[in-house]
Amino acid sequence: MKATGFDIHAEITNRIVEAIEKGTGTFQMSWHVTGSTRSPTNSLTKRAYRGVNVLSLWITAQASGYQSAEWATFKQWQEQGCSVRKGERGTPIVFYKSLSVEGDAPEGSEETERKIPFARASWVFNAAQVEGAAMPPAAIPETAPLFDRLQHVEHVVAATGADISHGGARAFYQRLEDRIQMPDIALFTGTETSTPQEAYYSTMFHELAHWTGAEHRLNREKGKRFADKAYAFEEIIAELTAAFLCVDLGITASPRIDHAQYIAEYLEILRNDKRAIFTAATAAQAAAEFIKATIPT
Repeated sequence: MKATGFDIHAEITNRIVEAIEKGTGTFQMSWHVTGSTRSPTNSLTKRAYRGVNVLSLWITAQASGYQSAEWATFKQWQEQGCSVRKGERGTPIVFYKSLSVEGDAPEGSEETERKIPFARASWVFNAAQVEGAAMPPAAIPETAPLFDRLQHVEHVVAATGADISHGGARAFYQRLEDRIQMPDIALFTGTETSTPQEAYYSTMFHELAHWTGAEHRLNREKGKRFADKAYAFEEIIAELTAAFLCVDLGITASPRIDHAQYIAEYLEILRNDKRAIFTAATAAQAAAEFIKATIPT
């Protein structure tokens, strides 16, 4: 197989680093979604994109003002009778294929080959870049009470069975006691970039993400890969988990002022390890699915 010289891991990581740098003055991470709260979905297959691909597509949608969550490759749009406008640029995503290696199976195995996963790049286009694609209706601003508790979200939180207390002014997960502390609800008054609802629930999901990392749950080992940067890396996972869950449940993930203390460490991690954001996004996807799996069927 001839190498192309294109590194999809580096390409997506560089785009995310650039987006974080642009948002440092507002504590706005590149995965905070405005406008549509739908998860990016393939227009042809109707399957939701996952992991780091969600971030890549969110970043492009944010920068370009796309309101649609529908994406597809050039060929997939053609299959739907649509055409990508001339001059439009695609957004990179990654998918994995397996390469069979002959005679390299583990000793004692009956297999004569083993499969090695490798990353391949693909480019997709948003419905806003396409002639003939259906577009969502323009969003109509809604006025809401200071704080409406959302029952479908409360149901998800309650289903986890997590020990959650309210009081004080800090949000944190206490690992030794295996409990979550949330600030008094009255402190969630909203900001220029988020409503009280959005601030409260995105903070709740951020702490629940930390809760999933306990040894008897997903057992995310802190410090194994990033040494003294382990805490910042765990914060990236928690932020992504909150973003994924907020979108799944129709909430906009809100910025947190305490991002300021982590931004430099986020950027250092991503610059030094082009696969770090892929690892974090995979861990966040697992955390989000762990939380959703607690919901009774």
